Amino acid sequence: MQQITWPVIALALMTAACDSGGGVRISTRSSGKDSPGVLKVVDALQCPQTQGVLTRKGSAQAEGATCIYGGPRGSEVTLQLVKLDNASVHQVLKDFETRLSASLPEAQAAVDARAAADVAQAGADAAAQAADEAARDTAHVIAGPVRVHAQDDKASVRLPGISIKADGDRADIRIGGLTIRADDKSGNVKVASPDKSVNIDATDGAARVQTSAPGEAVRATFMMTADRTSESGWRTVGYEARGPVGGPIVIATVRSKDRNENRLFDAAKALVTLNVGD
Repeated sequence: MQQITWPVIALALMTAACDSGGGVRISTRSSGKDSPGVLKVVDALQCPQTQGVLTRKGSAQAEGATCIYGGPRGSEVTLQLVKLDNASVHQVLKDFETRLSASLPEAQAAVDARAAADVAQAGADAAAQAADEAARDTAHVIAGPVRVHAQDDKASVRLPGISIKADGDRADIRIGGLTIRADDKSGNVKVASPDKSVNIDATDGAARVQTSAPGEAVRATFMMTADRTSESGWRTVGYEARGPVGGPIVIATVRSKDRNENRLFDAAKALVTLNVGD
């Protein structure tokens, strides 16, 4: 149990700290004074010559609806004003994710396979737990709010706000509203929230991150990254999207040849925020 529990706890705490390290920051928003304001409705983009590490290429295109930027090491950011035209926000963003993911076909296949395997594993775990109820070699420790139950190579740990179930190389962790399923042997990690505002699928060599803020307005982030460069030359793709619920929405798509390009995603988010607000 010790071989997986402590590394996984560290992963859980890092996730709860809300910084993925790949340019995508996962956070929650309260309803108090720090809550986001109303996003603006715009009919043409503001496209500064430079933004952070980005430099605009030429002038705005498509009557002010598209601006193209270049960044470090051949990276590209395209800023777009997208009208919904009776389409749902979900479908519009899904189409962007599909096009971006096509630039990393190997990573897409890996995380899709991992997601399917997680569904199958969840069913197998439930069956195995029922079969192990009568197993021997058990231990129970209760110390104040901490409860530990161990059974052979399985363990259950409960602390205020945190629940951990470990089974050999695998662990299921719940922190607040987040659920983390980790497999130390294969290097696979799945992070999800009940309202689907956070969804992370990570496997050996590839990861996909999707986040969305609560509320009617659109505040969404997507990123896919791979350890190895794809045939197209990219290693990280994604977008930052903001806009009022009825549209139009502003989307900055990112393509990078680096795996972790924080400055690039920061600049893309700044362009979106400049146009519609935070």
